[in-house]
Amino acid sequence: MVHFRLLAGVLLYTFIVLFPQLCRGIRSIPTRETNTGAVAVPSGFRFAEAPDYRNGRDCPVSTTDGRSVSTCDPSLVHIAMTLDSEYLRGSIAAVHSVLKHASCPESIFFHFVAAEFDPASPRVLTQLVRSTFPSLNFKVYIFREDTVINLISSSIRQALENPLNYARNYLGDILDLCVDRVIYLDSDIVVVDDIHKLWNTALSGSRVIGAPEYCHANFTQYFTPVFWSDSAMSGTFSSARRKPCYFNTGVMVMDLVRWREGNFKRRIEKWMEVQKKTRIYELGSLPPFLLVFAGHVEPIHHRWNQHGLGGDNVRGSCRSLHPGPVSLLHWSGKGKPWVRLDAKKPCKLDHLWEPYDLYISSIKGHYYAHNEHQSMAFFTGSSYL
Repeated sequence: MVHFRLLAGVLLYTFIVLFPQLCRGIRSIPTRETNTGAVAVPSGFRFAEAPDYRNGRDCPVSTTDGRSVSTCDPSLVHIAMTLDSEYLRGSIAAVHSVLKHASCPESIFFHFVAAEFDPASPRVLTQLVRSTFPSLNFKVYIFREDTVINLISSSIRQALENPLNYARNYLGDILDLCVDRVIYLDSDIVVVDDIHKLWNTALSGSRVIGAPEYCHANFTQYFTPVFWSDSAMSGTFSSARRKPCYFNTGVMVMDLVRWREGNFKRRIEKWMEVQKKTRIYELGSLPPFLLVFAGHVEPIHHRWNQHGLGGDNVRGSCRSLHPGPVSLLHWSGKGKPWVRLDAKKPCKLDHLWEPYDLYISSIKGHYYAHNEHQSMAFFTGSSYL
């Protein structure tokens, strides 16, 4: 019996190593329950199990007839996010917020893109997600950093140089071909509205992506004087049919069919190659997206990206909300809510992130869930703050 168990374990491990993209969850990998109801994993992260959110009566019926959910199921809402040890706590809170406010949470499929050489392996991250969200439909993909590492230039903030920041450029290649549309979300967000509303955004004409635009922003600041002094480069925005506006790439609706057909991955890479030769911007992965898409974006209501809550990229100072209703809060910038909360130096709006935090801390040998005493009814039934 001992030899049989050893052989089974070796075979299972071999399968996971050779076919990591086939491992949507890790139901076959044993987890160790702690006396707090959480699951301990080798990385040391501990999260409480989320409530089991279920579909309402009016939700679409899955075409799988009770079988394991396929990414090709046309009734699904597809969401892509990155997954790494540094932002894991934010990612878990983001998923929790999406499920809590979704009208059809079982009809959502998460596509997590994990770094190849993260301190917490993709296998460990998969195990942690499965233990925190036992009924979640998801798949973990391994992003090979050598795909983009030689195209990355230094940025105003080192965190912006992480290769995983560029994974969104390759979603058309990473996700299954049957996935023709996806919502991309950063890990430092919480959704306080039904994600199906965002999913139903129509991309008119030949638009490839949709995102909230901010046409009042000073667009020139995102590129260097060298860029604006070069008529060939700055002429990119001079078309009479193109009126470029700033948009944040942390929340996007993407048409992957048009993305693949137009080879937009390569269009972005070409600007990154220009940047390697002549410094034309300072802000990591955002400017290449602006160069390719600004002026050709389907405008989405600003409520779907109340960004900048992490302050600027240097000081990470506190910010207030933009006027108007809120469906998604985004801590873009240097300051992250979980870091400031743990340091006992939170900004006022960081407390709006806290109810979705499932992280379990250890203080003098005792474990407690961060949102254990938080009311999560604050946003219920309303997307307004």
